[in-house]
Amino acid sequence: MVENDEWRPSPRSRVYVYVQIAEHIKGQIRAGELALEEPLLPEPELSSRYGVAINTLRRAIRHLREQGIVETVPAKGTFVIAMPEGSESK
Repeated sequence: MVENDEWRPSPRSRVYVYVQIAEHIKGQIRAGELALEEPLLPEPELSSRYGVAINTLRRAIRHLREQGIVETVPAKGTFVIAMPEGSESK
């Protein structure tokens, strides 16, 4: 069951769902909810939390990797390695 305050991507948006998810994760990093070197939740858990297919979630993570914001380490997880543009370093 989804709580009312949990964010979900909008299927009616003109923005691709994977981009919405990537932007949401970047927002969490900017807000300090995800810190540098902190791991993201496992893919199956994120997929379930966002209510999307695992391939959509993986595409969002790949999008973040291509921007240099996260790094995936096989058998370890995906970690935040950089602040998104528009963020102030502290």
